[in-house]
Amino acid sequence: MEFFAWCVMAAGIGMGLGSFGTGIGQGLAIQKAVEGVARNPGASGKILTTMMIGLAMIESLAIYVFVVAMIILFANPFTDKVVELLAK
Repeated sequence: MEFFAWCVMAAGIGMGLGSFGTGIGQGLAIQKAVEGVARNPGASGKILTTMMIGLAMIESLAIYVFVVAMIILFANPFTDKVVELLAK
């Protein structure tokens, strides 16, 4: 398999795993926040604020994975070296 096909597979698998973990993390955070509000409705404002900050932190993981996938696909630092080796 060629270098570029491996790059596409690495980006796709990385993005899939990153999205999967992010989705599970956000689902668990929302589940626990809803449980907290159900137990103590008076603290819903604090719980909502904390949950939103937590969701932003979790979402940043998906954004980092996306950026790394884009770097692998479009700005791979090893592309020149591999093309040079393949030309020999």
